[in-house]
Amino acid sequence: MDYTRGTEEHKIRRAKKMMLWFGIISLSMSFAGLTSAYVVSKERPDWLTDFQIPQAFYLSLAVILVSSATIHLAKKAIAKEENKKGMVLLLATLLLGGAFVFFQFRGFSQIIANGYYFTGSESTITTSFIYLVVLLHLTHVSAALISLIVVIYNHYKLKYTNGKTLGIELAATFWHFVDILWIYLFLFFYFVR
Repeated sequence: MDYTRGTEEHKIRRAKKMMLWFGIISLSMSFAGLTSAYVVSKERPDWLTDFQIPQAFYLSLAVILVSSATIHLAKKAIAKEENKKGMVLLLATLLLGGAFVFFQFRGFSQIIANGYYFTGSESTITTSFIYLVVLLHLTHVSAALISLIVVIYNHYKLKYTNGKTLGIELAATFWHFVDILWIYLFLFFYFVR
């Protein structure tokens, strides 16, 4: 395939999508490295083997799965120029993203209530890893929420018409990545103790 052909607009679309995928791949490698370090560290004598995932993390998993569906449906509605439906679905995704963040912090509160701390004399390497990985993920969720707010604003200004939907496509791809990343992390912490 000749990537030098096509209109200037097509070249820009390809370049932006490629940059997003390079970012996603590098972020995936970062989390793969962190979870690999977690596995290696399990052999330490001070490793916690009885750590339980907080209930709030289960709720955040359900919320993130629903948000993945709503942003997908929003993207489809916007591509069909069903603007009101697209806006409702984008706003629903934003609310679900906010709920996800709420449940993440609620999960941290549950971890602390169970006597597991991030730092200090009462902290463990296990809880420090969990806090670090989840907080790093929350940073990416924040970036996804910011991109979603930009998409909502642009959609409100009717910038996604006549097939010009690159912004929503990029935001939806990143949102799905963040969702898949949380599913991976949740299952990782569930099965690797």
